[in-house]
Amino acid sequence: MLIKNKVYPDCAISAINNFGYGVCRIEGIVVFVAGAVSGDVCDIQIIKTNKTWCVGKIRALRQRSSMRQEETFCCPHGNHCGGCIYDAITYEEELRLKENDVLHALNKAGATGFEVMPVFSNHQTAAYRNKAQYPVSTDQNGNLFFGFYAPRSHRVVPAIGCHLQPPIFSDIAAWVCRTATQCHVTAYDETSGKGLLRHIYLRCNADGSDISLTLIINASSLPHAHELCRVCDVFPQITCFGYSVNQTRSNVIMGKSFHLLRGKPYITDVLCGKHFHISPLSFYQVNHDMAQALYEKAAELLSDVPYHRLLDLYCGIGTIGISVAKPDAVLYGVEVIEEAVKNAQENAVRNGFSNATYVCADAATLAKQKELFGAPPDAIIVDPPRSGLDPATIDAIAALAPKAVVYISCAPDTLARDLVRFAAVGYHGDTIYPYDLFPRTGHVETVVLLSHKKPDGHINVKVEFGEGEGKVPLDNIAKRAEEYKPKERVTYKMIKEYIEAKYGFKVHTAYIAEVKRELGLPMYDAPNAAEGLKQTRKHPTQEKVNAIKDALNYYNLI
Repeated sequence: MLIKNKVYPDCAISAINNFGYGVCRIEGIVVFVAGAVSGDVCDIQIIKTNKTWCVGKIRALRQRSSMRQEETFCCPHGNHCGGCIYDAITYEEELRLKENDVLHALNKAGATGFEVMPVFSNHQTAAYRNKAQYPVSTDQNGNLFFGFYAPRSHRVVPAIGCHLQPPIFSDIAAWVCRTATQCHVTAYDETSGKGLLRHIYLRCNADGSDISLTLIINASSLPHAHELCRVCDVFPQITCFGYSVNQTRSNVIMGKSFHLLRGKPYITDVLCGKHFHISPLSFYQVNHDMAQALYEKAAELLSDVPYHRLLDLYCGIGTIGISVAKPDAVLYGVEVIEEAVKNAQENAVRNGFSNATYVCADAATLAKQKELFGAPPDAIIVDPPRSGLDPATIDAIAALAPKAVVYISCAPDTLARDLVRFAAVGYHGDTIYPYDLFPRTGHVETVVLLSHKKPDGHINVKVEFGEGEGKVPLDNIAKRAEEYKPKERVTYKMIKEYIEAKYGFKVHTAYIAEVKRELGLPMYDAPNAAEGLKQTRKHPTQEKVNAIKDALNYYNLI
């Protein structure tokens, strides 16, 4: 048992978990260390003890890891907000960790047979978020301030100058806090349930020309609305300003309704060449450029699926379905937020999909969709919350018998769990594509195509075995079975395992893809196979090229 507050010298950090903690072993006990990086050697002070694990902090960095950044990325408030958990490591290492997170989740859940592509990124790690939800609190001088919740608490940490947000978000939130303080507006206190201003909610379009500002309040109406409306004069980019009422004692941020004070009840953005109206209550991906890349991949995965009717489940304002659907497709959509459903219907018409139907319903009612829409869908897109799909929804999808399901996920662990459930009802996939929509954080988005093919029909065949005319000799059965036996599919994983066993080093999936590409072999759409990438193409060393070619020859691919 390790001793609390004791400093243990020269501890080697062996890994980083998906919460951003470095991991090491001290006297056989696992210790999680905030801010530590794989390859660091540190003096570590134990700050929390447990029977099987402990938490420590760095007291002295004795040896810097090659994966550690020279300069930290985070804002002046440090990592106290708990957002940028990968602040200390290089971005290349962050992408590698996220790929491993997906692989680990698959292995843990027993989701076999999947190839995980390298994480796709445009390498924009700052100011990529188009949305901020700032909780509001009061400082020791009685002034309102905004920020983020500290890890595992609801203590508000100031967030002026957050590098993940557009700079104007901080300016707007600071103006609101100053003006609210001058008007004697109080901040909401979770302990007492009293106070007015709970959150400042901001959202913008891709170029920042259209901004919505929503104040979440603990009252039926907004006092001092006239004074607060001046924010639209100070910041003319704010084209939608209003408030949402939330008087519940819960962690839910937005209320169920939005009350417009100035401007229009939405902002406008362009995604995948389509125009969308986005209301404050509606879901919209926080990283515009990477969401576009993700949806383009979803459209590519669907391009070989012969579908006419497409169901967009958890459709929000219709962005995914409208972005990926073929022009002549019939669109169905299901969403629980009524305002988002209205947005989706309008967005479909706005983008030329007049044959589109959206309903306000929970995913659990999916089994009724055949009746609601008149005909079952040929293909389904799902983009559920982090909790994933419940078993009843997966069973309902299977009952609709679509040719394909495109699953977009923001949580590798629930994705892996659901892939096992889909396999049980006959839907299988082979390749998972991760996308880094949330740089510097522990989150990664993925997309995978699942297919299910039923026989078109059946025929009755009578076969007689033995000697004589029209009969199949018994001694020929084994030979002919071997001739017609399908060849085992050679996966990237098999190639990597062969190389590691024979040569003692690992090769990246992207390197295998590069060699296959140069040899003109069939390959997956890995980053090295795509044209017009925003990131630098990776090239293996000659040693690794030779090893890869050896493996390809071993498996009779060349």
